Amino acid sequence: MVTIIDTISDQPLRPRHPEKVNRPDALSPPKPNWIRVRAPTTRGYADTRNIVREHGLVTVCEEAGCPNIGECWDKKHATFMIMGDTCTRACAFCNVRTGLPEALDASEPEHVADATAKLGLAHIVVTSVDRDDLADGGAEHFARTIRAIRARCPTTTIEVLTPDFLRKEGALEVVVAAKPDVFNHNLETVPSRYLNVRPGARYFHSVRLLQRVKELDPAMFTKSGIMVGLGEERQEVLQVMDDLRSADVDFLTIGQYLQPTRKHHAVMNYVTPDEFNAYEKVAYAKGFLMVSASPLTRSSHHAGDDFAKLKAARAAIAR
Repeated sequence: MVTIIDTISDQPLRPRHPEKVNRPDALSPPKPNWIRVRAPTTRGYADTRNIVREHGLVTVCEEAGCPNIGECWDKKHATFMIMGDTCTRACAFCNVRTGLPEALDASEPEHVADATAKLGLAHIVVTSVDRDDLADGGAEHFARTIRAIRARCPTTTIEVLTPDFLRKEGALEVVVAAKPDVFNHNLETVPSRYLNVRPGARYFHSVRLLQRVKELDPAMFTKSGIMVGLGEERQEVLQVMDDLRSADVDFLTIGQYLQPTRKHHAVMNYVTPDEFNAYEKVAYAKGFLMVSASPLTRSSHHAGDDFAKLKAARAAIAR
């Protein structure tokens, strides 16, 4: 965990996070045993990796160093990250490469659709880097990807995990008009931690974004998530729940923040499984249709199974 040299891509070695190179190391406490996972070695994992490589695709599973990659890829579940592997922001928690992105690949939507078909996905999650350099923040590219998947795999349900489209007027409307089944945008942390953790974003803009999705399409499922262990207080987490319910968000995820490198924000504390269980119970009591709260919860972990539960929960209320 002591290096931030990129070893994932095929490009020449270079700092993955040039803005963090000169920062002092931020030391985190040792990981408790409840968040340790095994290295991926299965045949299913290798098959998924080969399909991803064959289509020249980027996955957030690799780029963000997700601890669930072995489990998900073994089941041929992958979260595709469109619009390149380089983000225009430099959040303190994120391991995705930062810098000046390359031009969009016009063939990428079709490549994602082809990979979706080869993997036989019943449910797909599509996310992206932040593209503040684009006039629409990449909204039309999201829409083209959704349409390509629909054309190639008409029975596959589609979940998007989008950036905040900050100062990109009309961008959100383009994505919603393409009709994903689930619109996800993560708040990531509580408002008091934004300056240190997510300085390029604005908390209430993100809440308003999710609220606006429901105004545009009341039937669309909305989803958001936060990490804990970044120095937040319990009452702040409960306030985030209230803010999201005020925006009529359906699905909440809460997971443990894990430090990608020592140049990233330190883990301030590890939240116990019992504390996660307590958060889940409170969130359900506040009215969320679906809640996933555990140390290894991530936005797209078990996304397909969770979508089925989400639909069932709404149907039960409608009876």
